[in-house]
Amino acid sequence: MKLRMLGCGTSTGVPRVGDVPGGDWGLCDPNEPKNRRTRVSIVVESNDGRRILIDTSPDLRAQLLANGIEKLDAVFWTHDHADHVHGIDDLRPMRYGRGGPLLGYAADETVRRLRQRFSYVFAGEHGYPTIVELDNLSRLRMCVGFGVSFCQMPHGPAQSTAYRFEADGASIGYATDFSAVTAEMVALFDRCDILVIDCLRREPHPTHAHLGMALELAEAARVRRAVMTHLDKSMDYAELSREVPPYVEVGYDGLELSA
Repeated sequence: MKLRMLGCGTSTGVPRVGDVPGGDWGLCDPNEPKNRRTRVSIVVESNDGRRILIDTSPDLRAQLLANGIEKLDAVFWTHDHADHVHGIDDLRPMRYGRGGPLLGYAADETVRRLRQRFSYVFAGEHGYPTIVELDNLSRLRMCVGFGVSFCQMPHGPAQSTAYRFEADGASIGYATDFSAVTAEMVALFDRCDILVIDCLRREPHPTHAHLGMALELAEAARVRRAVMTHLDKSMDYAELSREVPPYVEVGYDGLELSA
């Protein structure tokens, strides 16, 4: 089972657009390629090549091209914030050559909001076919050969869905955009082979995990390997890599890991 990290940046990416020529890199070294971060999204892949995409970041087209991904089997969304969904139209080429739409899943409220904002994706329009057949997660246990389990996480005043995918005797978890560690999250990720974790910055934040909280979840769930994501411009790759424990890796765009 394989993890591909398509993007690991915060909502504005790194560098951030601003008055600084070349963008605002903050404390990140612009000469380190692993500090150039697009918005968050991952792909999990089984040994037989089936792929699940989690979130459709605004940078999705470039991410799929950069990672040589020409086909997907299903899409899952964590929540409906712009940096996690606004690349949804880039799923259209993934529909070409298929006998039917991609499978898509999210929690009830996210399903409702996605249908409201992107109705053509889920119902077709003006002769264009449906791109994604969207359903809620309530009874889902398997998807295209992957075992799927999930729970809701606090994300400030909102919620985000945490996922655990299992195939080929391995497990990969995804916990982005959370602001507290709950018992349900710890149970979901217990002894995960790889867990990708929200880690916005070092200081506490009202809607995201900071470094201490990310490490708290990884330790409490006794994961084999943790990967930090949703990193802002204060999180220099080399500096952060020196701070974290040996079983923790700082994520970067294009990272591939096998579970």
